[in-house]
Amino acid sequence: MSDRPAGERPSSSASSAARTVILGIVVFGATLILLLGLTDVASRRPAASGTATGVGPTGSGRSGPSASSAGASASASPPSGASRAASPPASSSASSAAGDPVLAGAGNIADCGHADAAATARLLDGIGGTVFTAGDNALPDGSSVAYRDCYGPTWGRQASRTRPAPGDVDWGTAHLAGFSGFFPKASTDGHPWYAYDLGSWHVVVLDSDCARVGGCGPDSAQGRWLGADLAASNASCTLAIWHHPRFSSGRGGDVAAVAPFWDALYAAGADVVINAHDADYERFAPQDPAGHADRDRGLREFVVGTGGAPLAAFKAPRPNSELRVSLAHGVLKLVLHKGSFDWTFVPTEDLFADHGTAACH
Repeated sequence: MSDRPAGERPSSSASSAARTVILGIVVFGATLILLLGLTDVASRRPAASGTATGVGPTGSGRSGPSASSAGASASASPPSGASRAASPPASSSASSAAGDPVLAGAGNIADCGHADAAATARLLDGIGGTVFTAGDNALPDGSSVAYRDCYGPTWGRQASRTRPAPGDVDWGTAHLAGFSGFFPKASTDGHPWYAYDLGSWHVVVLDSDCARVGGCGPDSAQGRWLGADLAASNASCTLAIWHHPRFSSGRGGDVAAVAPFWDALYAAGADVVINAHDADYERFAPQDPAGHADRDRGLREFVVGTGGAPLAAFKAPRPNSELRVSLAHGVLKLVLHKGSFDWTFVPTEDLFADHGTAACH
């Protein structure tokens, strides 16, 4: 109990202490409110749009990207963790501006049930030069309707500069009628194989649906034509395009029926093979016909089944596979120099990159 008389005010020192306590409480509360406000503002920053996801039944349709190449300069970038829509590349690079021809394209392309062919077609809008297809151009059956309604509104606007190859889907319509109707000049004497020159390069387009075209062996009509064409060529570099891959880590795997193509090209000193069929992107080191690494004379194979049809997971990696990715659709762009070439995979989303340079034999 206090001894202070009733009605006597507290001392000035006590009053001052009380005011100090109250002021401290006010300052603390204001500081707390300010901190909470700043935290709330920080939490409202926009999040990155999209996610980097795999495709395929496991939800991870990819093998970890790897890139190693002796005798060739190459690099690959792994996904960053967030996807962004890729801008169409400039219509000409320093290489193409110097006059070297450009060849760009993919296989497994137009499917009316998916919008990805429209995205890859926009990439081609920004890439000059010649467009290739590696087969399975108009899903589901290669009919004239599929070419008109699915391929036509997307890759079809590049038709005047396209050099196509057919695939098994295109053979889903009898006599390859949809393909031949859309590309009436893509043949030799009515057969779905032909060749052309781009700068110092010779490009051969073949049909790997061997059973439908009388075989792919050296004694078949296609095999005899291929042997004669390669013998007559004086090009310093040679590239071949057909649908089914001789070597692949994808679902379809290696296709032995096209081994005679590889034999003939290897014997002629060819340099590059482009295929599709498996719905992914894969790059191989140069190989001989038996699938052994051969940096001096081997063919470098690209599997580019990324034109727009749904992507798929890989199986076990094949020997000499340098890069395997099924993260995004896209197109392969080649700049064909005299005595060498540059490659760039141009994806529809910035999830990975692959580019490099290699010399011809």
